[in-house]
Amino acid sequence: MAGQRLTEQDVTRLLAHPSPEMRAETAAKIAAGYDIGRLTANELRLAEEIFRIMVRDAELRVRMALSNNLKENPAVPHDVARALAEDVESVAIPMLEFSAVLTDGDLIEIIRRHSEPKQLAITRRKTVSEQVSEELVDTRNEKVVSSLVSNSGAAISEVSLQQVVDAFGDRETMQSAIIGRPGLPITVAERLVTMVSEKLQEELAKRHPLNPDLATDLVLRSRERAVIALSTESDGEDVEKLVRQMREHGRLTSSILLRGLCMGDLRFFETAVSELAGVPLVNGRQLIHDSGSLGLRALFTRAGMPEKYFPAVRAAIDVASELQYDGEADDRARYSRRMIERILTQYGDLGVDFDSDDLEYLLGKMERLPSNVGRNGA
Repeated sequence: MAGQRLTEQDVTRLLAHPSPEMRAETAAKIAAGYDIGRLTANELRLAEEIFRIMVRDAELRVRMALSNNLKENPAVPHDVARALAEDVESVAIPMLEFSAVLTDGDLIEIIRRHSEPKQLAITRRKTVSEQVSEELVDTRNEKVVSSLVSNSGAAISEVSLQQVVDAFGDRETMQSAIIGRPGLPITVAERLVTMVSEKLQEELAKRHPLNPDLATDLVLRSRERAVIALSTESDGEDVEKLVRQMREHGRLTSSILLRGLCMGDLRFFETAVSELAGVPLVNGRQLIHDSGSLGLRALFTRAGMPEKYFPAVRAAIDVASELQYDGEADDRARYSRRMIERILTQYGDLGVDFDSDDLEYLLGKMERLPSNVGRNGA
């Protein structure tokens, strides 16, 4: 075998002194030279026959030599790769971590029947399919799952990530690993935001003598801002999934709808109010943007939003139809400021006195308004 051929001297020594050291050296030599492009058909066949003998060698170092030298070779016969992967950990781990010859079916069987070290080796592969990731998540082994989630080359389905959050979402190391994943599903991100904010609320209560209502309010504001940030960076289908999840868990509040609208996330508002009203999104949009006042009013009422919010929503919808982002720096902030100014003016026309254009101040003030403030000609 070119560059790695078994010479006559090698064969003589192997026959005369079949020591473990000699067998290991021979295994390494043949495995390192196993190259389809360089070997004849007869040489390939001979090498493979030797591999099949050596994978059953009683000497551990022989099998380790094979594994370490064949682990990244894509031409290894499948039965040889599988035999090495099924071996003891010191032999199997290089193959499990690097061999592209092993199929998803091979990996899944090994995950189900073998030890944590082997499972960990699989989590470190350059790529891991969703099916294999699902099996690894099903182990419910925190160390294994954390290693998998930290691997950006592992494809992990939204369902599996939700299971990870269910099982380990309260662990800071797992939260960091999940947050660091590329293309994190918005529903998973929203759940993490909720978990982090709830933990923050607990910490505030422990460390500071805050009024419980104030602590809750601070956390709610932080959570809502984070969720709106997630929404603005997502496409329509993801926003719909986000809204459904938030409603199912009682987090689709009137304040977050108004916050999203004031921050210029019209799509989130449209999707959320349609969800709360129980109407298809296309119908909800038609009602929201109806040139008259009846469509928005009917949808608003059916969604169960507080009456005192209606003037703000009406004003915000009007501004949204007039303004566009200009693409310049801080255009979203300017858009939001204009939105809030219009809302303040709308409430001023109703005789409600505001003295600040800050969104948090505005929302706080609105929460304390009488429930019939929006009825007078809005």
